[in-house]
Amino acid sequence: MDVVYVKQELILKEAKDVYKNLIREDPMEGLYMTDIIQRLGIEHLFEEEIEAALRNQHLILSSHPSDFVTSHDLYEVALTFRLLRQGGHYCNEDMFDSLKCNKRKLRENHGEDVRGLIALYEASQLSIKGEDGLQDAGYLGCELLHAWLSRHEDHGEAKYVANTLQHPLHYGLSRFMDKSIFLNDFKAKNECSFLEELAKINDSILRFMNKNEIIEVSKWWKELGLCEDVKFARYQPLKWYMWPMACFTDPRYSDQRIALTKPISLIYIIDDIFDVHGTLDQLTVFTDAVNRWELTGTEQLPDFMKNCLISLYDITNDLAENVNKKYGFNPKDTFKKSWMRLLNAFLKEAHWLNSGHLPKAEDYLNNGIVSTGVHVVLIHAFFLLDNAITKENAAIMNDNFPNIIYSVANILRLSDDLEGAKSEDQNGLDGSYLDCYMSEHQDISAEDAQRHVAHLISNEWKHLNREILTPNQFTASFKTFCLNAARMVPLMYHYRSNPSLFNLKEHVKSLVNVGVGHK
Repeated sequence: MDVVYVKQELILKEAKDVYKNLIREDPMEGLYMTDIIQRLGIEHLFEEEIEAALRNQHLILSSHPSDFVTSHDLYEVALTFRLLRQGGHYCNEDMFDSLKCNKRKLRENHGEDVRGLIALYEASQLSIKGEDGLQDAGYLGCELLHAWLSRHEDHGEAKYVANTLQHPLHYGLSRFMDKSIFLNDFKAKNECSFLEELAKINDSILRFMNKNEIIEVSKWWKELGLCEDVKFARYQPLKWYMWPMACFTDPRYSDQRIALTKPISLIYIIDDIFDVHGTLDQLTVFTDAVNRWELTGTEQLPDFMKNCLISLYDITNDLAENVNKKYGFNPKDTFKKSWMRLLNAFLKEAHWLNSGHLPKAEDYLNNGIVSTGVHVVLIHAFFLLDNAITKENAAIMNDNFPNIIYSVANILRLSDDLEGAKSEDQNGLDGSYLDCYMSEHQDISAEDAQRHVAHLISNEWKHLNREILTPNQFTASFKTFCLNAARMVPLMYHYRSNPSLFNLKEHVKSLVNVGVGHK
């Protein structure tokens, strides 16, 4: 690995020199290279350079917005918009005003402009609430791309267009995307060759680290002792590890990936205790023990529940102490409160299911957002990251759900329920949002209910897009983690065929040479 790191450093130095020259001599060429870097998943190697390129481009755009739009083609305008917003730099949707007013002209001028239409469609995915014009332009771009595909089924770019329509960049994780498709567009660019080489080196480094991390996680799971109980014996920690592996994309977050797998494992285990293994009386005692954060009064619980509680207390205490040693702030109370919220939400769902009566859809969703466990994961991730932890931002985590956490949790809950409803294996009522909604609106069809949920998910993505753009007390690294967590949702919760999920699972299998199950 020492040889690999030396090679990476030499190529990286050359790449950064080229990148800096591009930014200085031609800002738009700098943006082209930024796009390639991000698609290749090596943006962590160019953090300062990318931020400089985006700041420079944002200044140019802000100073003369109308001149910028008139002097650049659709591809360049849309690419600039997308990259700036991805980087947390706000730019107004009025950049696309000319497209809103004349749809016929857009068809005439851009019906064959594949690159421009794709860029427009990709840019529209970063719209926020109220930007109906941008969304309409995105819909029209999508319509024109489908029309182009119908005319050019055998065209060399047809696969690229179809892939973009099915899997927009904004909702995907670059590491698990098929890079052979888009790279054909950039083969003519000289800088692409060494960027591809950097991406290969980065992938080999991450594979090496991931393999060692999986070994560490597996060793921890065995030493924890829960796997000795028959109820947990078949559990595989690989699925739990997939979340931090995909969300902590920077190689330097190795310790964080291992640490975050531990609370994630407990979310899965405790969820199964509530869904499968515990009676309502046992679950009440179990939840009370978490609320009091002590084992006293749990003597009547079966051993597997008591052992789970002990593991929960120990893991929480250890993680809090490690954060305290590293950053000088002890988040134990915040961690505990996140678990209390989760267990109380689980218990409420257990009471609903035991009663045989569905709650109102709004009540279900308010509780279901908590029972996803997303807040537990994101709160732990926040304290594990190299953030500037303060009393103020720690208080936000302790007192309420920050909007960014709420949005990710809402996307997960609604997506899971929606895909569960679409699954052929899903029969009868399971207490999902769709069940509750259709119970309240008995005059609508299942298809209408699914469209309603899809609309709610789309709106929540707009809220999340705004949170990424809004200046607040959260660092860019935490916002990126939240965004990656939302991107993981369609990979982990879509029951239908998903190429990105296949790539993710195949990646993990290649590291350990075993299958990845659901437990």
